[in-house]
Amino acid sequence: MTDKPVCAVVGVGPGNGAAIAARFVREGYAVALLSRGTGYIAGLAQSLGGSAIAYECDVSDAASIADTFARIRGDLGDVDVLAYNAGSGVWGSVEEIDAAGFEGAWRVNTLGLLLATQAVIPAMKAKGHGAIVITGATASVRGGAKAAAFASAKAAQRSLAQSMARHLWPAGIHVSLIILDGVVDLPRTRERMPDKPDDFFVSPDDLAGTVHWLAHQPKSAWSFEVEARPFGEKW
Repeated sequence: MTDKPVCAVVGVGPGNGAAIAARFVREGYAVALLSRGTGYIAGLAQSLGGSAIAYECDVSDAASIADTFARIRGDLGDVDVLAYNAGSGVWGSVEEIDAAGFEGAWRVNTLGLLLATQAVIPAMKAKGHGAIVITGATASVRGGAKAAAFASAKAAQRSLAQSMARHLWPAGIHVSLIILDGVVDLPRTRERMPDKPDDFFVSPDDLAGTVHWLAHQPKSAWSFEVEARPFGEKW
């Protein structure tokens, strides 16, 4: 148990998840790092020091989420900030995707958000405050031809987030959604786009700053949906 506020980052990998975790550690939080496997997050937790703990969690599985958040409460305490950064989806048109890929995208992006939120609501309600920040995508409002599974899952996530916000804001729980529009700066994206300049990419550190800002907005001026894109992005 810690006397620090607690942030749970769901979906931690190189890029946005790691940057969000690092930002909250710097801001004085104890941080739970959640990922399907612990290979990456174990090393990240060590690099972030004693304020971060790695947890293996499959967000598509209700039992895994329930067990993980029970362990977080036992190790660190109640979650004050939930940063839901998990997101995945197969790529293909409506003729190319299959049922398993379609359902898998929904389970990670939408069902996982529901279950993780349900795990933290009781303590947040008891305290009268808390923040849930969701990393969304432009696909939630613009379904591309090759994003039949991902776009529909993100649209469902966005709709769920709206419903959550309308229900939870009056209880003092700030639910917000970041519509991420751009290519995240990762080694694999740099390899695929070697000709692109630095300012073409979304900086994970800068996105983490937006997450932290949303989690600490004053109640008199809460935001629900914020778009985040590089300044040169066409939209």
